[in-house]
Order: sequence, then C-alpha cells, then structure tokens
Amino acid sequence: MPPFTGLKLTDKVKKANKEAKAKRTEAYKEKAKQKAEKAAKVVKSGASMKVKKKRTSCKFRTPRQVKAPKAPKYARRLVPRMPKLDKYNILKCPVTTESAMKKIEEINTLVFLCNLTANKKQIRYAVETLYEVKCFKVNTLIRPDGQKKAYVRLTQDYDALDVANRIGII
Repeated sequence: MPPFTGLKLTDKVKKANKEAKAKRTEAYKEKAKQKAEKAAKVVKSGASMKVKKKRTSCKFRTPRQVKAPKAPKYARRLVPRMPKLDKYNILKCPVTTESAMKKIEEINTLVFLCNLTANKKQIRYAVETLYEVKCFKVNTLIRPDGQKKAYVRLTQDYDALDVANRIGII
C-alpha cells in the first residue's frame, strides 16, 4: 500500500463537498422555479379561495338526495282506484231559497250545496262540465249546520237564469 498522504484525502473531501453543495443548490433552484410558476399561474387565473358557508341555524340538516322516479315491475293493485270526488259527487244540490233566487236574477250567480272536502277548483270544474258554462268566480262558506255552500258567479256570456231553468230550479 502506498503511504498515506493527508493532502490528497482532503482534496477528495473538498471535491465531494462541492459536488453535494452544487446538487443542493440545483434542487433549491428547481423548487424555487416551480413555486414561482405556481404563483404566476394563480396570479394569471385568479386565486379560487374556498368560501365557508355561513350557518344561520344550530342544526345541521343533510342536503336532499336526488331520488330516481319509481318504475315498478308490476302493478301493486289489480284495478286503479276511482277518485272519491267526481263531478257528480262534488255538487249535492242547488239552493232554491229566496236569497238564492235574487242572486240568480241580479248578480248572475248560482248557489249550490257542495261536498265538504271539495275545493274551489273542483267546484268550478264540476259546474263547468255539468252545465256547460264558464265560471267567473267561486266563493265558498261552511254553514252553521256543517254543510258547504258555493256561490258560483258565471261570466257575462252565460245567463244564470237560463242555467237555472235547465236545471229545474225555476
């Protein structure tokens, strides 16, 4: 073996240290370059910051799920149910009191006793289909005896007196 010389070893160590330092600086420069590119991209496109939703209640309710429409493989009932309120079941009978006759003659309004569960739209539909007239307005009230009364005002095209004659009130 050749005799040990301290100078050559220190030169090798210095050279290795220089190479390691050069690698570190290259890696550092590369990271800095990537960081700068990222910052430039954010500046160019505008930073998209996530905004937290402001909560106004103390309860957390999960959002509604999208439900697929039902598509059954077979009908659960053999025969579909008939509607409980058809046009014949909505209107019970016309009212024939003196005040009702006065409304027929003066205000062009027919007065009916109706099913308690019928609403104004159903009453309008029943009168229009049964008596072939156009309704202008429907007012309802529930009498003290528990029956529903409907005041059906007809349009100017139709005369309530003629309809009352057809029904058989007058």
